[in-house]
Amino acid sequence: MSTPKKKGLGRGLDALFGPTNPTQQATPMSEMAEVAIADIIPNPLQPRSDFDEEALQELSTSIAELGVIQPITIKRRDDGKYIIISGERRWRASQMAGLETLPAYIRDVDDEDLHAMALVENIQRENLNAIEIALGMQRLVEECGLTQEAMAQKVGKKRSTVSNYMRLLSLPSQVQLALKEGVISMGHAKAIAALDHDLQIKALKKCVKRALSVRQTEELARKLSEAPQVIENDDEDYPESYSRIVTEFERVLSDNISIKRTKSGATRITVECANDSELEALLSKLGKIK
Repeated sequence: MSTPKKKGLGRGLDALFGPTNPTQQATPMSEMAEVAIADIIPNPLQPRSDFDEEALQELSTSIAELGVIQPITIKRRDDGKYIIISGERRWRASQMAGLETLPAYIRDVDDEDLHAMALVENIQRENLNAIEIALGMQRLVEECGLTQEAMAQKVGKKRSTVSNYMRLLSLPSQVQLALKEGVISMGHAKAIAALDHDLQIKALKKCVKRALSVRQTEELARKLSEAPQVIENDDEDYPESYSRIVTEFERVLSDNISIKRTKSGATRITVECANDSELEALLSKLGKIK
């Protein structure tokens, strides 16, 4: 395969897709047209796999009342059909609203840039979860023959950031699912990924059971790396209410809260402040609570 073209895809969507403001003129690489919705098909390499039906219905209602304010971006196929580069939510919502045509920028791009554009557009606009981002990057590497360095340039991210995302795909399926469903964050997953494979699921269970913060999960990973048996010595099941208590405290106070049950059955809630600045910030938050 030829050397990937370096087109600086991290420079912004206007540089990639042409103007996003419908009052702007199309670039020489694109043309603006009303295209039949029936002739438009989704991108088979679309990184996003889930679409919020309620949000789609709200967008459909808006489109039915106001029309499509921002054109989608598409690529013309040899058979006369068009593949969506960006704007699949608008296309789906327009179908729901009963529209027959859709304003679109028609771009002349190759398959490599088609996938790169779809990935970048989704990362910047659709709030993909970390696993969806990682899978999109993986497909870009495998199907376009890119190195991680070349792919990092295309999506406008640091090489280390790309590596962190790609490492998520080597995690056990249970950890990936927890990350995808928002049970843990990217920071939690990154800390768990530093462990040997046989400790990762155990660390996940302890992280969720104790409602650990990212900092506490990093500390857990450090301790497990040094002495794996520590997770076996503290495996008591906590009631679900403990996690809810931590969640409520984190919402108004801090993300470094832990809760433990003493041998006598008492409950101890700990708020961790790394320095005086964090303590002052905590005091300020407490002062604002009515």
